Amino acid sequence: MPIRQMKDSSEQHLVIKTHLQNTMNQSQKQPKTAQNGKGPPHQELQNSKPHNQTSPPTKNRGRRRGRGGRKSDQNDVFMRPSSRPCTVAHKPVNQVCDLVGSNANGAVGNGRSLCATEMGFPTSSKSLSFAPRPGYGQVGTKCIVKANHFFAELPDKDLNQYDVTITPEVASRTVNRAIMAELVRLYKESDLGMRLPAYDGRKSLYTAGELPFVWKEFKIKLVDELDGINGPKRVREYKVVIKFAARANMHHLGQFLAGKRADAPQEALQILDIVLRELSTKRYCPIGRSFFSPSIRTPQRLGDGLESWCGFYQSIRPTQMGLSLNIDMASAAFIEPLPVIEFVAQLLGKDVLSRTLSDSDRVKIKKALRGVKVEVTHRGTVRRKYRVSGLTSQPTRELVFPVDDNSTMKSVVEYFQEMYGFTIQHTHLPCLQVGNQKKANYLPMEACKIVEGQRYTKRLNERQITALLKVTCQRPRDRENDILQTVQQNAYDQDLYAKEFGIKISEKLASVEARILPAPWLKYHENGKEKDCLPQVGQWNMMNKKMINGMTVSRWACINFSRSVQESVARGFCNELAQMCQVSGMEFNPEPVIPIHNARPDQVEKALKHVYHSSMSKTKGKELELLLAILPDNNGSLYGDLKRICETDLGIISQCCLTKHVFKISKQYLANVSLKINVKMGGRNTVLLDAISCRIPLVSDIPTIIFGADVTHPENGEDSSPSIAAVVASQDWPEVTKYAGLVCAQAHRQELIQDLYKTWHDPVRGTVSGGMIRDLLISFRKATGQKPLRIIFYRSLFLSVLRVKVEIISICV
Repeated sequence: MPIRQMKDSSEQHLVIKTHLQNTMNQSQKQPKTAQNGKGPPHQELQNSKPHNQTSPPTKNRGRRRGRGGRKSDQNDVFMRPSSRPCTVAHKPVNQVCDLVGSNANGAVGNGRSLCATEMGFPTSSKSLSFAPRPGYGQVGTKCIVKANHFFAELPDKDLNQYDVTITPEVASRTVNRAIMAELVRLYKESDLGMRLPAYDGRKSLYTAGELPFVWKEFKIKLVDELDGINGPKRVREYKVVIKFAARANMHHLGQFLAGKRADAPQEALQILDIVLRELSTKRYCPIGRSFFSPSIRTPQRLGDGLESWCGFYQSIRPTQMGLSLNIDMASAAFIEPLPVIEFVAQLLGKDVLSRTLSDSDRVKIKKALRGVKVEVTHRGTVRRKYRVSGLTSQPTRELVFPVDDNSTMKSVVEYFQEMYGFTIQHTHLPCLQVGNQKKANYLPMEACKIVEGQRYTKRLNERQITALLKVTCQRPRDRENDILQTVQQNAYDQDLYAKEFGIKISEKLASVEARILPAPWLKYHENGKEKDCLPQVGQWNMMNKKMINGMTVSRWACINFSRSVQESVARGFCNELAQMCQVSGMEFNPEPVIPIHNARPDQVEKALKHVYHSSMSKTKGKELELLLAILPDNNGSLYGDLKRICETDLGIISQCCLTKHVFKISKQYLANVSLKINVKMGGRNTVLLDAISCRIPLVSDIPTIIFGADVTHPENGEDSSPSIAAVVASQDWPEVTKYAGLVCAQAHRQELIQDLYKTWHDPVRGTVSGGMIRDLLISFRKATGQKPLRIIFYRSLFLSVLRVKVEIISICV
């Protein structure tokens, strides 16, 4: 599976209201026998209808409840005030505690269930507002947890916004900040009236109190760090105009935090966020909402001239408990600040000092270094910086350029010897081209070093991704210590900008109240020794249990892409896996259709088609039901290629196993694989006892379909690849255990799912509606024999949910 990138806009925090109300939803009340851990509710199970024979409710019942269910079901969802409430479902928090979270718009809630009020949708999602949350859940054991939030005190000063115009216009935020820093240095004690402003790097400047003017123009001179290779550095002059724009309403923010207003003042929050980021922007390397530095933690090598830098995410957030600063740890790949020759050696994985580079080597180097900043090392203390624009096609010893008004030619080797007394040792290597492409400026590789602090924005390979994940994986205690250490290093109490604006940040993690929800009882097959199970601390195993719906695999084959796995070892592994599937409750033929086929990873398509056609011949036209594939531990693109061919070309269900697991043959691993195979074949491993007992609120009472949707975007550096949208939906009721999925490619980095709902014109039928939602609704009806009377939709982005709801209603109508 591809590594999924974290969106910058995603929430990274959980906050709890400390005083929970003593209200409880009727739908939350569970029989004690189902929650006390002593035993499953067998009596209720016997009295309930068989789950495959549930009849749809009457029309009157469905009409009475509308699309939202019972009125009493409203107590577990958060809403903002509105005369036209709507149903909203949120992405569930994958944690043990049922925590009450804060969304990007300042609303708070636990995201557990749908509002049951009759829905009325305005024509525009922008005009939607939400009813206030009527109560809080009570189920579970109360406890105190720590959140990565640090409470902040609101400033008691007036915050002012000023528009900034820089001429000539500058695209780089770094240059803009340098211009503003020089302006503050020159004019703070005079024209700025001793104010210390915060700057967003673009068009806005913020101050605590008014400046002595409403409009003023300044002239700022700045030295150009990236200038031509010869002559002195050029000094550029900029005209900076500062003009009063608006005053932030801090009283509005205070009322919102106190719950007296429903709309969050985004302008005030943005100012506070920029103020608290100002000093970190100067200290560290800012990227999005995060800051990185090699001083936070020692960088770890990722290979090919890259290293991981540790950093932290920072954002000011309104919560139920007041204003807080959200801090979390982060990691990113940076180009290692190496001498260019050493970087090239790591990139190519070979010694470059004594070997001539091939054409493919030059292409790889040029691609890796284009746009990278380097500094020269052959001029003593003068460390001029340049940006690489290309690589010469000729070695250094063959390079010449015109001098003396193009009347004579001089070699690069002679020039560096005469001009700087620098003897180029490795003349067989090409030179870096820097500056303007039209005018050839050459720098020998051995005279250049990569400038520190340059983030690597291209795509990482599998090995680098694995190395980066090892760095980022931390135990909670270690993560907590790193967050606390980051807050102490940032020293917000000594931050000149925080002091200027009157912001105070606590150095203690926020303690919040949470509830540990009781684990659900799981139902297994009656033929097993253990027919049901209560997970302990989120864990359980398959010992003495059988799948509740085990499938049959009669025709299967195995293909081995690993050279180190002998045929006898592969055969032994397949036998053990077949036995485990049988023990777990499946009917699994112990013999493959054809003998195990050995293949080379670079011939995956040819090998898969050979196995497919050979199996078809052996079974007289009957297709394979399952293909087992043994892959090398480091298989590069093999896994993705195999899945693509099997699922989109041949139509075969596949199960991949790595070489290390084939040799080890762990019982636990075999049990996990058998569970995967059963689900892929259409079976169920287990169901919730509450589901088949019809006791799940807002699911069990009427036919309900549960959707989930998300969009995965290309990695950094992939500028043309499409984003991939996926939607899944439950295909059984009341179990809600089986899910069908649809996937579609759409516009690059577009978050809104394009094919969720669509219409087109048919010459015969006229306007036709369809899309992923409609297809899954039809699939649900075919699988269950009835239409869903309730839809629960989980979406990763809050605003997307609103549009999804409107579209679903139009589809249903």
